[in-house]
Amino acid sequence: MVRLMHSGFVLLFLTAYVLRPLDAAYNVISFGARADGRSDSTRSFLRAWASACKSVQPATVYVPPGTFLIKAAVFRGPCKSQVTVRVVGTLVAPSDYRALGNSGYWILFFNVSRVSLLGGTFDAKAAAYWACRKSGKSCPVGARSITFNSASNILVSGLKSMNSQISHLVINSCSNVMVQNVNLVAPDQSPNTDGIHVQSSSGVTITGANIKTGDDCVSIGEGTTNMWMERIACGPGHGISIGSLGKNAKEDGVQNVTVTNTVFTGSDNGVRIKSWAKPSTGFVRNVVFRNIVMNNVANPIIIDQNYCPDNKGCSNQGSGVKISQVTYKNIKGTSATQVAVEFDCSSSNPCRQIRLQDINLTYKNKPATSSCKNIGGASSGTVVPQSCL
Repeated sequence: MVRLMHSGFVLLFLTAYVLRPLDAAYNVISFGARADGRSDSTRSFLRAWASACKSVQPATVYVPPGTFLIKAAVFRGPCKSQVTVRVVGTLVAPSDYRALGNSGYWILFFNVSRVSLLGGTFDAKAAAYWACRKSGKSCPVGARSITFNSASNILVSGLKSMNSQISHLVINSCSNVMVQNVNLVAPDQSPNTDGIHVQSSSGVTITGANIKTGDDCVSIGEGTTNMWMERIACGPGHGISIGSLGKNAKEDGVQNVTVTNTVFTGSDNGVRIKSWAKPSTGFVRNVVFRNIVMNNVANPIIIDQNYCPDNKGCSNQGSGVKISQVTYKNIKGTSATQVAVEFDCSSSNPCRQIRLQDINLTYKNKPATSSCKNIGGASSGTVVPQSCL
């Protein structure tokens, strides 16, 4: 049902885009932007957006070939009609990472609806920022490259994001979002460079993504419901993670999440659910991981409910996050660690209704092993390593 709803939304959205009358067009060059990669074009982009946003007919902001320097920018709504931002060229952030300040964003779409972001390359040029982080010096909080906050009916398609300071693409407090055919790249040792982070959102679909990062390929935070992910190539990176959850005592749960037809290569984790070892009202339920290939992946299948960095603030406590109704089906390939299936669930709130079906994971051409703590569930079909449920 969730998948049908998402497909219907995308069909209607794309049909409206293809069949609508000619857009009002706003070329950023006409508003003073310069495609030399050195001149600050931020105000020109914002003026083009403001004009498109005020248009009563569907409008397009057009970014032609060339390289455009953009500082932190907020593209605000609501707009009067549908707006498409079509990027052919490349947007680059200032080479001095401090120019983005402590805002937490580079490019932010706020309170918008019926917006499409199509194509282009977004290069945050964050190498100097990562070096600052690794040095232990005082650094800004970091800027997410592209953020949609309090938005609805959004399409993100065909873009490439490179070298983000922290997360590449963030979807927060949104509904009905389609992300398709994106390429998100940062070095495997770059800190906190999540590919896509989704939080407090519903009806998010990711279909077709090539993600190579220094953190989670996709991270799913509290309050996320009805999320569908397919055709994702992940690695290097930390896998697809639900969590970490339960850092706060009061949190919304995560439910109705599917990951399918996905390949992990050389990632630190495959499919992971992670929660802090402390009391919380959070939960995870009705999750399906299916039709997945693991290529030399550490921790291909893992639930970790004892997450406690540096053992501060949560030692000797059980996670309050309740995990139930999670299915792992048709997951095959190779593990980089001997324990390919690890369920380390909460002692105070054991995992329930966990299902393994048709699993085949090997370690160095031999069967891997599995580990279970505080968990209840069942297995069916051929399960390798031998199920510990």
